[in-house]
Amino acid sequence: MQTEFEIATRGPGLTEFTRDVARWLAGQGDGLLTLLVQHTSASLLIQENADPDVQRDLLGFLGRLVPQATDPAMRWLSHTLEGPDDMPAHIKAALLPVSLQIPVAGGRLRLGTWQGIYLVEHRAAPHTRRVAAHFAPDR
Repeated sequence: MQTEFEIATRGPGLTEFTRDVARWLAGQGDGLLTLLVQHTSASLLIQENADPDVQRDLLGFLGRLVPQATDPAMRWLSHTLEGPDDMPAHIKAALLPVSLQIPVAGGRLRLGTWQGIYLVEHRAAPHTRRVAAHFAPDR
């Protein structure tokens, strides 16, 4: 069973789409879910969905770790034609996961109490991102 999720972002940030995935899986039984973001400047994360400070701190850390291409520390970059956020977005996507595997039991995601599934947008502008999903039921 496969589908594709379209996720609208507002620029840099985490967009939770756990409920969309849960609705799609409802009633499907036991198995394994695989998600893959189909872009090279975005990532996927399983992260806390209770305190928004966690998201702010993660984005702050990533911004310090990989600043915009206009930052003097990034003058070594050669891929700059698509804007000062593009190559740093590719680097962040190389550091974070672009695919996830999540166990499913009784048609329900086996996530922890405070865990949610997020698309992480690394570009400055809003985008519509695609996430391919594949559910493999247990035999």
